[in-house]
Amino acid sequence: MMIDGKLGVAIHGVGQVAYAHAASWIRNPHAEIVSVSSRNPQSAAALIEHFQLKCPVTEGFEQVLANPAVDIVNLSGPNYVHAPQGIAAAQAGKHVLIEKPMVLTLDENRRLRDEIDQAGVKSVVGFVLRWNPLLETLRSLRASEAIGRLIYIEVDYWHGLGPAYTGWSWAHTVQTGGSASLLAGCHALDALRWLAGCEVVEVSAMSNNAKGLYEYDANVVAVMKLEDGMIAKSSVLLDADIPYSFNIDLIGTEGSLRDNRIWSKKLLPGQTSWATMPTLLPDSGDVHHHPFDAQIDHLVDSIREDRQSHCNVADAYHTHELCLAIDRSIAEGGRTIRLPLE
Repeated sequence: MMIDGKLGVAIHGVGQVAYAHAASWIRNPHAEIVSVSSRNPQSAAALIEHFQLKCPVTEGFEQVLANPAVDIVNLSGPNYVHAPQGIAAAQAGKHVLIEKPMVLTLDENRRLRDEIDQAGVKSVVGFVLRWNPLLETLRSLRASEAIGRLIYIEVDYWHGLGPAYTGWSWAHTVQTGGSASLLAGCHALDALRWLAGCEVVEVSAMSNNAKGLYEYDANVVAVMKLEDGMIAKSSVLLDADIPYSFNIDLIGTEGSLRDNRIWSKKLLPGQTSWATMPTLLPDSGDVHHHPFDAQIDHLVDSIREDRQSHCNVADAYHTHELCLAIDRSIAEGGRTIRLPLE
């Protein structure tokens, strides 16, 4: 129920990303934070104090969902609570901003998708890099056919994450963190889908666990075939001793794109070397570097204009299905897995 023409927002789960979300909600003129809650009430109180919010700490998630002032639930807790909380929010008729990964199992993936659909609520999943200026530029160049027909795409997520990570206690286990692809590689896989504009139909993956820090293999490489015949590769390296790297390569029949560099005789006929595009790259793991303003504005606009997001649960279902197919391939010794999964 909108109050004074603003959508009421409940932030549930207070970690690093919740602070970035809260700052973006505050900057949106059509939304107001009306509730903050977390497993640790002290964390919720600290966020309220930090932003000088005029709302109380809500004791439990049931109370959040029962609050008629809440229109949108911002789910930013640990990985393993996203699906059950997203399902409960949909059943309560709340719109949802849900962090990635939104699920850890195939059953959760199907149920969350179906519950959101049946409830008729709007949703956005935390693949915030869809609003990164470089990815927006690459999508535009793809649409203009500046590099012709895409024949190969590669997107990698290389980010050394170990016990110093604030979410380590739950992130490194299978039960609560999931896998390397679900924990982190999903960003690269979603970007791959978003830039390719079509779905993966086959995937084979290999992995290792070089440092032995995680219960699951921390380093994964997957090779894919897409429905239009395009081939692709994606890797996630959580053991990497390297500055945060999000590599993007798009190779076409009439040119290529490598991160923010372009080779396109079609677009630049006098070109003699790579041209560099001045833009903001996805080159930091700091959540405050991410374009949350654009993501949250998009969700608010989707609700106010009664339209579905391109980054809703129904679309993110396919990214998570791909993550789960990669995990299945690893478990089966690199066997090729066909999608959609049965």
